[in-house]
Amino acid sequence: MNAAELDWNATLREQIQFHWNHQLRPRLDGLTDDEYFWSPVPDAWSVRPRGSSTAPVQAGVGDFTIDYAFPEPVPAAFTTIAWRLGHVIVGVLAARNAAHFGAPPASYETWQYAGTAAGVLDQLETQLDRWLTGVRDLGEAGLRVPVGEKEPYPEAPMADLVLHINRELIHHLSEVCLLRDLYLHMNGAAR
Repeated sequence: MNAAELDWNATLREQIQFHWNHQLRPRLDGLTDDEYFWSPVPDAWSVRPRGSSTAPVQAGVGDFTIDYAFPEPVPAAFTTIAWRLGHVIVGVLAARNAAHFGAPPASYETWQYAGTAAGVLDQLETQLDRWLTGVRDLGEAGLRVPVGEKEPYPEAPMADLVLHINRELIHHLSEVCLLRDLYLHMNGAAR
């Protein structure tokens, strides 16, 4: 097959689908609530029961909020599995699903953060499925269309955004897997 025959849309989706199905999702199986909320360092940012955070900003609706500050502190706060998954679900996927694929509006301030590991994995799978369906529905021509004013680089083609989201997912979800390994070794837990 030469480059002219290559289905670039399928190739972009397969990059993250392969990583998700064969590396990331299996590593998230069995995530416990203790791991989800575990803080390996003092004052790590997390998702917390409403009213229990000391972070400068607590965002979200419902019983749980996510910690953050604006501007971001230097050095950046260390973040828990809960925080990293909240970032991936809301900032990486749900906001883009809303901006580009007709999903309901989503922001850190309006999100209902999961209070359990099972709940957060459901949210993650839902948002990833929406993203991949939206990308599939773009077809080949849609990958060339500029992303528009909803993104920092409005003239960039949608393919650039898809590649960026793939990098973000691989990067942050690999961090989650590393934190699970650290939890296992620090707490003597068996999976």
